[in-house]
Amino acid sequence: MSRWPLPEPMRRALALAREAGEAGEVPVGAVVVRDGVIVGDGRNAPRETHDPTAHAEICAIRDAAVSLQTERLTGCELYVTLEPCAMCAGAIAHARIARVIYAASDPKGGAVAHGARVFEHPQCLHRPDVVAGIGEGEAAELLRSFFRERR
Repeated sequence: MSRWPLPEPMRRALALAREAGEAGEVPVGAVVVRDGVIVGDGRNAPRETHDPTAHAEICAIRDAAVSLQTERLTGCELYVTLEPCAMCAGAIAHARIARVIYAASDPKGGAVAHGARVFEHPQCLHRPDVVAGIGEGEAAELLRSFFRERR
């Protein structure tokens, strides 16, 4: 249990993660925020949409880009319930997102603090600020429950 209340964007991301899990998708949710306002959101949907790129982060970035009418999400923050994978980290860099706030670490598939560590590569043209662990307990439990039920 956190000593402080979760920020509204992370609460929304967790709600989206729950929706994804209920739909049979890996429970991950994401929101994009600019100036304190949610401008895009998404949840995992690769099975539902038959699109392997339909990760929560990609869906939220696409939604925000349409909402803001720009491919550059400069000044935006991305809240996501799981450490982004390499594909999503690449999209985050290309979108020029200023800050990534993620809940649960992903030692197997994450690419921010684990694995490829995309933002640390010299070829990465944009490096967002990263904050980890906000809402980690709830996000990790959603994932554990999801996979426990499938075993």
